[in-house]
Amino acid sequence: MCSDQIRQGRLSGERSANLEHFLASMDADRWIAEADLLVDMAHLLGLRRQGILDEAPARALMAALLDLHDRGFPEKAFDERFEDIHAGKEACLIERVGEDIGGRLHMGRSRNDEVATCVRIRLKQEIIVLARALVDLRRTLLDLAAGHTDTVMPGFTHLQHAQPTTLAHYLLAYEQAFSRDTARLREAYARVDVSPLGSAAFASTGFPLDRDYTARLLGFSRPAANSMDAVAARDFALEILGDLTVCMTTVSRLCEELILWSTSFVGFVHINDAYCSSSSIMPQKKNPDVAEIMRAKAGTVAGALIAAMTITKGLPMSYNRDLQELTPHLWRGVVATRESIPLLAGMIGTATFDAGRMAAEAGKGFSTATELADTLTRDYGLAFRTAHRIVGRAVRYGSLDLATLEAAAREAAGLSIVDLGVTEDRIDAVLDPRNAVAVRTVPGGPAPSAVAVQLAEGRDLLARDAAWVEAVEAALLRAFEDLISESRRMIA
Repeated sequence: MCSDQIRQGRLSGERSANLEHFLASMDADRWIAEADLLVDMAHLLGLRRQGILDEAPARALMAALLDLHDRGFPEKAFDERFEDIHAGKEACLIERVGEDIGGRLHMGRSRNDEVATCVRIRLKQEIIVLARALVDLRRTLLDLAAGHTDTVMPGFTHLQHAQPTTLAHYLLAYEQAFSRDTARLREAYARVDVSPLGSAAFASTGFPLDRDYTARLLGFSRPAANSMDAVAARDFALEILGDLTVCMTTVSRLCEELILWSTSFVGFVHINDAYCSSSSIMPQKKNPDVAEIMRAKAGTVAGALIAAMTITKGLPMSYNRDLQELTPHLWRGVVATRESIPLLAGMIGTATFDAGRMAAEAGKGFSTATELADTLTRDYGLAFRTAHRIVGRAVRYGSLDLATLEAAAREAAGLSIVDLGVTEDRIDAVLDPRNAVAVRTVPGGPAPSAVAVQLAEGRDLLARDAAWVEAVEAALLRAFEDLISESRRMIA
């Protein structure tokens, strides 16, 4: 095998295997190998179009690139003596067509703009996959919510019974959060969707490249505006990792609740056995291991973000080799999220919720006390703070029956609620958890009518997001297909 052609001019001496491994990025580069070939083809078409490279060497180079595309990279291209796939691939090309031809492909280009372009291409593809997974998860939540608009359950603050709500209202809260995650990815996609190709090391090049042309060939909306920023910037990677950290934090919260709800002392949900494991010693155990690992994956993604931010925070302009160490963290965060979201959709979509158990808990812990205070204010003319004090004092006494409320009203407010017309029947009706849900018809509330609006709005936004996923994927695939077709026409 030939040695690293990049070192042959300026540097001498042999490297140890440990040193080669320390400098190499081959594991991470496997992510971008296919994108690297697309970048080569686009760059080569651009060189030929601008008359920078003659037809004969351009045809020979393109034939070799298409052969790599059709057959796949040989494993020797990933040999760590080359440091990265870009050098390994170039060595393979030179081995095939000779240096006089193979050595011409790098005209007007650096590994700096090459790798930045490859990472952006690959990340765009991953954003599409992630957005589609979020669309599927949201669809699962919407479908599940539609079947539970009347499933009353306790809502919690501080992990204590707070007010009654419905399972639909609860599920839609998470659907809203995941819809924002989708929106963040859509917005980030536009900032990833710029081509660094043609920026060279950082100061662009004296070759008359057409950067708009190569950007279009690679499915980018435009070339990057500043060549130094193009090769040095990794804020797009930080942004994606930040978006994924927010998303996985929400995933972790939902998993935490499913774990808690599946315990025998809560019993709100039965997680499908496929998403659970048992104990090696305790035969009765059914452990929610998928949810637990997913909860931990949120830490993995957050750690990737912190690592990437720490790598970039002290780097001067423009390119520094430190950025090589950032890329594995980017892919680590992407993989953890990409694996988790479909599993979460499957886990919650196949779970069984115990509506009877939820209803039994809905009114406990004086969870309808707020509605009682509201009723004393709304229907009987008391100031809310007075009603709040009366009901709170009755809770201290341990009951919300008429006698206890009357005593609390006389003691805490110096008035009689009986004289205001409050009856035991009225109190009983107000304290029914279903009543507390039904009266909360304001937009965003848990009443079935308010939930119906949320469901409709959620499905409408979901349809738009799903259409965006399909459109950007189709546009990217079409660009790549056109690039390959154009490349084949060059050698036809």
